[in-house]
Amino acid sequence: MKTAILIPARYASTRYPGKPLAELRQADGTTKTLIQMTWEAARTVSGVAEIHVATDDDRIADAARGFGASVVMTSPEAANGTERCAEALAEVEADLIVNLQGDAPLTPPWFVEALIERMAIDGDAAVATPVLRCDRKTYEMFVEDRKADRVGGTTAVFDRRGHGLYFSKEVIPYIAPGKLPDPIPVFHHVGVYAYRPDALRSYMCWPEGQLERREGLEQLRFLENGATVACVEVEARGRIFWELNNPEDVPRIEAVLGASR
Repeated sequence: MKTAILIPARYASTRYPGKPLAELRQADGTTKTLIQMTWEAARTVSGVAEIHVATDDDRIADAARGFGASVVMTSPEAANGTERCAEALAEVEADLIVNLQGDAPLTPPWFVEALIERMAIDGDAAVATPVLRCDRKTYEMFVEDRKADRVGGTTAVFDRRGHGLYFSKEVIPYIAPGKLPDPIPVFHHVGVYAYRPDALRSYMCWPEGQLERREGLEQLRFLENGATVACVEVEARGRIFWELNNPEDVPRIEAVLGASR
């Protein structure tokens, strides 16, 4: 399959305005923008024919072109990254579209490669997305964010075939305090998606659903309309994964980058 990676990026984030251009300190003491780090992460994925930054903002587009990225301009009406990827189909032709969201610079290449492999063999799946079993530290960060009334990462539950049942910004399934089992049955949803082009086109025809609106999670529109979302379990292989959702996440990510020094 010809695979293209799209990196949707918008400036007007509610929780973190200008997030794609936020600068993060690297292990060598220099800084890079979030969008550049994500583009560099995309370039490490094998089996990809094209990589494009998809944005409606000239500031992001100029920054992306400045470090050598191809840019696809989309409309400011796109409500989320999936809609932005669907719009980009007007300029990008591929058998599989990967949405590598611009707030996940720590995404290892094997997460994306696992999605490509799954879509090649799972004919029922309209979409594939990675899930990562929480270790104790990640689980505690989830719980800490919820206690502080911060929207942090997303969790996922899925059936025995690995097909998604629900995604939430709450920590699901519920675990009673003091009864944390091993292994921890909570899966961190990694905000990366591989779509078949027809699934993206259908997505644009469906109205926003109630669950999508309440959770603020774009992938729920697929589930609300009966489309199959394959949850692909991946392994961290010693790497710490965390998205940049809030300003409080910057030191978390910088600590990971510094640890790799």
